[in-house]
Parts: sequence; C-alpha cells; structure tokens
Amino acid sequence: MTTFVDRVELHVAAGNGGHGCASVHREKFKPLGGPDGGNGGRGGDVTLVVDQDITTLLDYHHHPHRKATNGQPGAGDHRTGKEGQDLVLPVPDGTVVLDRNGNVLADLVGQGTTFVAGQGGRGGLGNAALASARRKAPGFALLGEPGEFRDIVLELKTVADVALVGYPSAGKSSLISVLSAAKPKIADYPFTTLVPNLGVVTAGSTVYTIADVPGLIPGASQGKGLGLEFLRHVERCSVLVHVLDTATLESDRDPVSDLDMIEEELKQYGGLDDRPRIVVLNKIDIPDGQDLADMIRPELEGRGYRVFEVSAVAHIGLKDLSYALAGVIAEARAAKPVEEATRIVIRPKAVDDAGFTVTLEDDGIYRVRGEKPERWVRQTDFNNDEAVGYLADRLNRLGVEDELMKAGARAGDGVAIGAEDNAVVFDWEPTMAAGAEMLGRRGEDHRLEAPRPAAQRRRDREAERDEAGKAYEDFDPFA
Repeated sequence: MTTFVDRVELHVAAGNGGHGCASVHREKFKPLGGPDGGNGGRGGDVTLVVDQDITTLLDYHHHPHRKATNGQPGAGDHRTGKEGQDLVLPVPDGTVVLDRNGNVLADLVGQGTTFVAGQGGRGGLGNAALASARRKAPGFALLGEPGEFRDIVLELKTVADVALVGYPSAGKSSLISVLSAAKPKIADYPFTTLVPNLGVVTAGSTVYTIADVPGLIPGASQGKGLGLEFLRHVERCSVLVHVLDTATLESDRDPVSDLDMIEEELKQYGGLDDRPRIVVLNKIDIPDGQDLADMIRPELEGRGYRVFEVSAVAHIGLKDLSYALAGVIAEARAAKPVEEATRIVIRPKAVDDAGFTVTLEDDGIYRVRGEKPERWVRQTDFNNDEAVGYLADRLNRLGVEDELMKAGARAGDGVAIGAEDNAVVFDWEPTMAAGAEMLGRRGEDHRLEAPRPAAQRRRDREAERDEAGKAYEDFDPFA
C-alpha cells in the first residue's frame, strides 16, 4: 500500500449560513411586543494550513470530500444562531493549490501559512435587525447564504535546498543516508526508491535540506518511468547534484552519457537552467570505479562542472562534498532578495461604480450581475411576499431599475439576476409591487398600531361628549 501521495483532487464545501428568524415578542399583557427574531450563525470556513509534521497528501487521497459545519438558525428573544466550526486541513510544506483548469490559487510555503479554500456563508438577518422607523414589524427574515463549494487540486513540491538526480541505482539513496539521518530503502535493483526522500544536513554553521528524485530515465519528461511524476520536487531547489555511477554493470552506459541524458530530461521539463550544477562520481571504492572516475573527470571539469569523487559505502569524500554544497547554498541564500512585509493597498471604488452590470443577451433577457444583487437574491425567501417586496426596494435603491430603463427594458421583459446556471428570472415591472402593500406601508404590522382598550374607551367618551356638545350648540329652542 502506498504511503506517499503528492497530488490529489480535493472537494471542499464550506458551511451554509443559518437562516434568520422572524419572531414577535410575546408576554403577559403585552402579546405583540415587537420583533425579536435573531440572526443566523455564519457557516464554517475550510482552511488549508501548512504543518511541517505532515509529509504526504495520503489522507486526502483516501478522503477527498471535506465539509465544514453549517451555522445554526436564529431564534426568538434576540438569540443569534451558533456559528459553524471552521475546518482546518493540514498540508505539507510546499503544497501548491490549483483549480481544475491548472491555474495556481496559492503556493503554501512556510510553517503556518494558510489559504481559505472555501468561504463559509453569511448568516441571514432576523426580523429584529431588519426593523426600522418605517418597517416596525417585519414579517420576514433573510435566508443564510450557502457556503462555497470548490474542486481544487493539491500538488506537493518538496522544499529542499539540494536535489540529487541521476539514473536508478546510481547511489542517490545511499548518499542521502550517509549525509543525513534519513533512512531510505536501499537495494541493488532499479526503481528501489518510489518516493522522494528528504534529509537534513549540517555543515559547519549551515543547515540545509537534501532530497533525491527517483526514477529518472530517458523519456522521463514525457512520462516514462517515475521521473515525470517526481520532477516537480526539484523546482524549489537551489542546486542540482548529478550522481553518476562509475561502476555500472550495464555495458551500454557510461557516466558522461548518463549526465547528458539527465540534462536533456531536465531541459525538456524546463525551468531549471539557472540552477548551479555539481557532479558527484559515486562508487569509487570499487577499483574499476576509481579508474573510470580518473578517466572522465578532466572532461567534466572542462565542461565547467565542479566534480567530487565519493563513496557512500566507504564514506570517502563526503565531508568535502557536504561543505561544498553548504557554500553554494549560502551564496544562493545571500543572493535571494529580502522579503518585505506585504503592503496593504486600499483601492476605493469609483464614485460612479454601482457595483453591478446590466446586459442584454441574445435571447432578449436582461441579465443583472453584481455581488450585492446576487447576494440579496440568495438571501430572499420567495415564498414570502413581504420578503420579495423588500428585495424589490433594495434593488430599486441600488439603481437596478434605472439601469434597466437605460438599457431599454420595458414592462414585461425578462430579467435574470445571477449566473446562467443559478439565476432568478422574472418578468420586470417598474416599481415592482409584491402584494404586501395592500396591507399598508411595506413592513408594518397594523396590529401593533391598535390602541390600548382603556385609551380607546377614553377616546370614545371624548368623541361622545364632542358630539353631544355640537348637538347642544346646534339646538334652537324657538324652532
């Protein structure tokens, strides 16, 4: 069973926001005490966080569907619904987040780096929050927004300073095992190493990481062997180390041709031409290996390579190689530009930016797109006439009706708010009436306007006295 996975497709779903509550306060001798519906809770986010203790994406390979919890609906007596719990997903250092089209969404490097993969939905407002001087007792509440659903791809690119490349069985795993505390699987057959191995090396005051890339053979950049699957792990390295086998048993191979082949595959993969190269001639403890190393070393140095003769088994030449790598890495780190703190840039919207657009489509539908109109539609309960009327008021205040008129819309034309796959379509009528206005001004409950019985009786007596006084004034005793 595989224990290393460096590419997975993940389906994340953030939590939905809780619905707002439409409620009227009731108590003894005060049956209609005003709106007291609470707001719904926010849905939980899905967040990716770099954890250096995680080295593989295996858990997400077995369980690719992840969902945060929903927010709870509001309740009466001004009780706000409980917020959904955020779902935190730990990922290895060096994880790249892409969408399904291959566009990079985030490059997660460094302990604690986060990326919100799914935004939780907002909770809907209760009728207490919707009350105003004109709308004293709203008979509706706003719905919670659905959480964001997204399909993403996670790719792991090992964060290492040194990358060991070479033919299978060239001794890369043996070399990394003696330079660091890593304990990779070592055997004398091709493709022993099935996953990248990572080790930490200390050379003087410099500490660096070293990784090997398994399975490079001719045609690796086109998918042969294991090379293409793991070539991404060398993209972040500061130096490339060619490990050449000077004691190969294959008659049609020699170290120089191996080097040329690996360089051609790296060139085909692309993006690695600027990395410094070091050549390691391994297995010089074998007599034939030492003779071959002495033969090809002048040619390699003539090409401009720094060449080191080592034996991972006999521990020959390892100290010089380790300190040489430390020097190259120190130079690369010194040349790296200092990362500045992220500047916060505030870009206010233009004065004439309404935040939405109105376009006439080929089928004669006027489509309205914008963050606010689409969010308001998602929050509206279309089974409640008063809620629909409130939506019409909001759209009118935003200027949607004016823009529709400017675009040439007439009464009865079709209007769609939102994307094609999830839009609300209706026949437009200017100054839309929802039907709730028949009850009075929108959002008012005339039951709360009813006077108290004692006050009503007092007004009735005053009216009777006024009528009696008027009748006395109009009385003519001589008539």
